[in-house]
This record gives sequence, C-alpha cells and structure tokens, in this order.
Amino acid sequence: MQACLDLAQWLCLQRLSSRRKHKYVDMSEVRQLARMPSIEGFLPIKGASSVKQSTAHRVAILAFDGVVPFDLTMACEMFGRVPLPPGKIPYEVLVCAQSNRIRTKLFDMRIRWGLSHAVNAQTVIIPGLDDALSPIPNTLLEAIRAAEKNGARIASLCSGAFILARTGLLDGMRATTHWRGVQLLADLFPQVTVDPNVLFVDNGRILTSAGACAGMDLCLHMIRQDCGNAVAADTARCAVMPLARDGGQAQFIAYDPPGAPSNLSPLLQWIEERLDQDLTLKDMAGQAAMSSRTLSRRFQEQLNTSPLQWLLRARVRRAQTLLETTNLPIEHIASAVGFGSPTSLREHFGRIVGVSPTAYRKSFSLVR
Repeated sequence: MQACLDLAQWLCLQRLSSRRKHKYVDMSEVRQLARMPSIEGFLPIKGASSVKQSTAHRVAILAFDGVVPFDLTMACEMFGRVPLPPGKIPYEVLVCAQSNRIRTKLFDMRIRWGLSHAVNAQTVIIPGLDDALSPIPNTLLEAIRAAEKNGARIASLCSGAFILARTGLLDGMRATTHWRGVQLLADLFPQVTVDPNVLFVDNGRILTSAGACAGMDLCLHMIRQDCGNAVAADTARCAVMPLARDGGQAQFIAYDPPGAPSNLSPLLQWIEERLDQDLTLKDMAGQAAMSSRTLSRRFQEQLNTSPLQWLLRARVRRAQTLLETTNLPIEHIASAVGFGSPTSLREHFGRIVGVSPTAYRKSFSLVR
C-alpha cells in the first residue's frame, strides 16, 4: 500500500477490513466511503476548499508531526458520531495542522484545514505526542493560546499535556497525563500540579486526560457537558464503552492475588438496579460477600472513591437521565433515584452537576 495514506481512507480501511474475511480491499470502495461527510479535515475531497458555515459547536482536533494516531482518530470518532435525531448536528469536527502533510510513527497524513480554523473553534483537542521531548512548532503553541484567549475549551489527551503545558496555560493548575509520563511532566513543569491517580482533570476550560481509553472518558465527559447525560449515554453505547467512569477514578486498577474476588462490576450493576432503595454500606458489603472495611478498601483502590459516594453519584446520574427523558415532577424523580426528598436531590445534584435540577432539565430535556 502507498506510503502516504489519506487518514480518511485509512479509517475506512479499518471499518471495511473489520467486516471482511479476505486480506485485500477494493480501493475504489475505500475512496467512495472516504467521501462520506461525517468528519471534516482530510484531503483530498475535490471542490471543498473552505469550511462550510455551520451553527454547530466547532471542535478542532490538532495534527502535528509525531501525533499519536489513536488519540487523533478516537477524538474524531467520538465527536463526529454523536447520535442525535436526523437534521441535528451537535459538532462540526475539523482536523487542523500547520501544514497539509503530517508524519506519524507509522504513516503520513494529509490534512485539509490550517491552524487558523482552530483559533476560532469552541473546543480544541490536543492529541498525544509520540515523543514528549520532541520540539513543538511555536505556531502550534500560539494557535492554542489564541484559541484559549478567544474563549475556547482546551483539552489534551494522553501526552498532549506536554504540549498544553508548553503554552503556559496549565501553570498553577492540576493536570494529568499517561502514567508513564507523570513524573516527567512534573519534573519539566514544576508550576503544574500533576495528579497521577485520575483518569482526567476538568479545570473548567482547561482539561487533561490520562492515556489511551482515558481520552475517550474525557471526550465523553465533554459531550455530557454539552449535550446532556442521555446523549452521552447513547454515544457511549455506540463506542461500546462504559458511561460511569468518572474523572476521579484511578488510572491503575489494583488487583488482588489470583483466586481472590476483586471485580466490582457485578456489585455496581446490583446497586444500579436498586437506586430507589435505602442502601447502606452494610447492604452493599453483604451483597459482595465481604466486610464493610474490605469493600471500602476495594472501592478506593479501583474507583478512587467510597461506596457511599459512588452510590450518591449513581443516583445523580440517574436523575440526570430522568430529567432529560421524562416530564416527571422533581418530587417523583427524587423518590425514583433514592433521595429522601426534593430538597436532598437539589442539594446533591447542585453540588455534583453545578446547576439545579430545574435548570438542568431546561438545558437538556429531550421531551417537548
């Protein structure tokens, strides 16, 4: 196959080859699929020399020499395939670079959009860098700073935190990156508080994620902020990924020696099915067949939280879904998710989500 492969064609190859048994794929079919207008930013699509006017939220995903292809294409897929009713497009996704030819470790890419399009985006995604110590063009750093100055939300995935830190935008903030790079990030940028024990950090308009799949969690977190919990849940199902991995979850899953039960998934599902009930730590420990102390330690090791705090957040997540998808009164929702009263729901919902249940419903209700 040719050394320089258009990224759109490369993505299509993955989809085609995944559903074919034979090794070779008809390139005419690949080129036909590559013209599908699902994601903007790849060359060449003839006759498309400028960005179409759109009222959708623009997401600019940066490409540069040494970019990690998984991070770049994953962000394209997450934001480019948010499921909404026909005719509604939540995001306009552009892949932007300093030049139209980008070299990765394994192949080259040709990019359509320049960095000027990223400056005017509402969200800028910085994928990981194959070598965290490699030089970064100043024009790329300036584009990120300009986008932030214009009010954009800036998010780095994996080792993209090293690029974000070089802009100075992380100074005085908490951040994370892939666990292999946390010490290097802390050494190079002492003005940044590096947290090695979380999947992602949300500082408001500046966000960072740990490596690999944690980048998907951060993208899903932003989709939830923009479109609501129900849309985020559908996006997670499309991506075949869990919805409930909060940013505070530890990067490492601490496993017990072979033979000792340590997987909390059955217990979490059991809890989710009983959110309307008055569950106690003793109830959860009994279901897991372990002591309350052991269960608390397992939750801390694997989810970086306590059982009761996880239960509280699960109730709030369920309340979000009901607020989005039903017209149930607040009193009924409070009862359905296990809060003793509307006052308790409002208190915990406001603390975790940041707005009242009524304001949340007004912004994200799918029921008209």
